[in-house]
Amino acid sequence: MPVAKGPLPSLDWLKPRLAVSRAISLTSFVALAVLLLVWTLFYADLHGARTWMVLCFELLPWLLVAPGMLLGGARAHAWTCFVVNLYFIKGVLAAIDPARALFGWAELLLSLTLFCAALMYTRWRFQYDRKLAGET
Repeated sequence: MPVAKGPLPSLDWLKPRLAVSRAISLTSFVALAVLLLVWTLFYADLHGARTWMVLCFELLPWLLVAPGMLLGGARAHAWTCFVVNLYFIKGVLAAIDPARALFGWAELLLSLTLFCAALMYTRWRFQYDRKLAGET
């Protein structure tokens, strides 16, 4: 049994939402990468681990989705929603540690913001593309 769908929103309604959600996605994407970079380089107690190795491990998922995010691909934003969950979990774990609480809360809030903005961008982008293709 097919699911009943409502009409697609107008292009005029979708355009500003696409712009805002993309701007928030990119801002939080870059801010989270900078946060991880700064924390690892200057504040993290790595217990003798090589800094470059920790950075590679932390930023590898970011590098995989970065090209698509920068180009504005809806699928890349959707994949980012999956990837950012790793950073959300890491932020929650850091937030309950008194020595890393500030970092943890910042990581948690940035990852939550990125998740919501990327999710909405993905939804609206697919609706926008369907509307451009002539679907009503």
